Amino acid sequence: MSETTASAPGDVAGSSAAVCQAVLQLRGEALHAELGRIAGGLLASPQAAFVAGPPAGHDADEVLSARVGPDSDCLGRYELRGRSFGLEDRRQLDALATLTATLLQMHGLAQRTTHAYAQVEAQLAHQSQILDQIHESVLTTDRMGYITSWNRGAEQLFGYTTVEALGRHILFLYVDDSQDEGTDFPDAFAEQGGRMMEVRRRKKSGEVFWASLSLSPLRDLEDNPVGLIAYLTDITERKLAEERLHHLAYYQELTGLPNRTLFARLVDQGLMSAQRNEGTACVLYIDLNRFKLINGTLGRTVGDELLRQVAQRFRSTLRDEDVVSHLAADEFAIGLFDVRQHFEATTVAQKLLAALEAPFPIGGHDLRVGASIGISVYPQDGTDAETLLRMADIAMQRAKERIDNPDQGVAFYRLDMNEGMQHRMQIESGLRHALGHGELLLHYQPKFEIGSGRLVGAEALVRWMHPQRGMVAPSEFIPLAETTGLIVQVGEWVLEQACAQAAIWQRAGLPPFRLAVNVSAREFTSSLPGRVADTLERYRIDASWLELEITESTLMHDIDYVIGIMDRISALGVALSLDDFGTGYSSLSYLKRFPIDTLKIDRSFTTGIPFDVSDCAIASTIISMGRKLGHRVIAEGVETVEQMEFLRQAGCDEVQGYLYGKPLPEHEFEKALRENWLLVA
Repeated sequence: MSETTASAPGDVAGSSAAVCQAVLQLRGEALHAELGRIAGGLLASPQAAFVAGPPAGHDADEVLSARVGPDSDCLGRYELRGRSFGLEDRRQLDALATLTATLLQMHGLAQRTTHAYAQVEAQLAHQSQILDQIHESVLTTDRMGYITSWNRGAEQLFGYTTVEALGRHILFLYVDDSQDEGTDFPDAFAEQGGRMMEVRRRKKSGEVFWASLSLSPLRDLEDNPVGLIAYLTDITERKLAEERLHHLAYYQELTGLPNRTLFARLVDQGLMSAQRNEGTACVLYIDLNRFKLINGTLGRTVGDELLRQVAQRFRSTLRDEDVVSHLAADEFAIGLFDVRQHFEATTVAQKLLAALEAPFPIGGHDLRVGASIGISVYPQDGTDAETLLRMADIAMQRAKERIDNPDQGVAFYRLDMNEGMQHRMQIESGLRHALGHGELLLHYQPKFEIGSGRLVGAEALVRWMHPQRGMVAPSEFIPLAETTGLIVQVGEWVLEQACAQAAIWQRAGLPPFRLAVNVSAREFTSSLPGRVADTLERYRIDASWLELEITESTLMHDIDYVIGIMDRISALGVALSLDDFGTGYSSLSYLKRFPIDTLKIDRSFTTGIPFDVSDCAIASTIISMGRKLGHRVIAEGVETVEQMEFLRQAGCDEVQGYLYGKPLPEHEFEKALRENWLLVA
């Protein structure tokens, strides 16, 4: 490095520039020598020098000295020797010392700062190398959830490069249904130390995987939270292994159904819900008949396949909310929780038996198995799963022993329940037989117009003529048909027979009168209008012959859907009547929207007329409401002249009841129609 330019004696500016240049360019002895030379040039003294360290003691007459820097941090001194010194010499030397001290301090600070920055950069580079060597995925986000760093492990785990990931919101890695953690504060747990969780995340390829996630707060120099540090490790294989172990622990490998352990847990959970709702629950214990014979004769392979197919049939027969379990070998169990009465379990039992009726084609054989079913009821027979299962097992053994045909064996644990169950099962199986063997028939009860006394319609009422028991009361089989779902088949049969009879009367030249057919809530689906239209067309009868009676409860599920069906029926020209009005829960705000023609006052309100004040008030209100809405009003159950007179004065349009006529078979109804009743032309 070249020497600094010499300055002329007394040239303060030149000396200052020379000192700056020397401090920037020189170090150690070379710097000290150059500073001494600059001082000598300024003061015209060849013996001027810069000496490092604190000043030594000298007589003022021998040495002129100027300290460079304060006593606490002395950087050196300027010295002049060999001549007498004036005040101007001292002033110039002090100024030079002050300038030198300032420049040396500034240069030292700059060097230390540069060194510190270099150390920080080296440390960051070192840390970055460490992060990139870590197999874990490490990333950081700001408080809003935007990614601020992304290591090589994250690149390898997710498939996104650092450039692709930085600046994006962390949510782009989430699975759609994953809302398991957030990235914003305040979260006291995260602020104070972090949290661990298992989450699902999505890779760039679209693959979804399980990850172990650790979140910790990211803080600034003042220890304030500024974001999150996330550590993720792929644990998909471990989760899959856990799921396999869980499945082996709680499910039968052969059928895939819950085993006894899981069944007990699920039943206990269901019983807690039943207890809260003060409801009833049932457990069914099922043992397959003839399975051991088939398994022993045809081999285990055939037996295993038979069990798989039985499990499939059971599962497809039951509702999603029912719990079905494969206990062991040929034994199954079912938990029913959404039941209103214990006898509904018999309906489920019969459905399960019916599911086994079709043969199982396995290995070139058409195999047939039946079952014996035992039923226990909560809370009468037990309040926990194990107790109910044990009681149902006892009932199943009773079912095997008690009857001649083991394929139809069903028994309750409590004997008093068995008696009622057997009666219900006889009714149900008999009704199924009646539908296909001509045991059902229709009776017709007339409806009369009060003002004219003429017949305006008739209600078609189903009756069951049992070959041994004779006429079975509707109250005995209609509720059972509702419970079992047979009401749909019964309803279809009634519509078919009523239209067939209307066609006969139409061909005989009788003027049309409305034949009312009751429609259950189960029948009231989107297929009903099409079925009605097809039936009218098939029998070639005018729509004015037909009226459908719908109960209030039918209308209270999905109002717009129901109104759509009613509109389609009305468009056919078929009349609609709202049956049992006042006994349900229909909202008056919806009543005006229903395209109905007639309101029917339930017999429970006409019974007390005219002596019961409440019945009179309710009947009068319904009549007034119906007339104001433009509907005809008919009262059923009219049996006395006093009831008739009250309804006449209240403005009722039509009546139906024993006062005018009881339900009659078709031939008796037609005879009375021709001989005694006037038809509205």
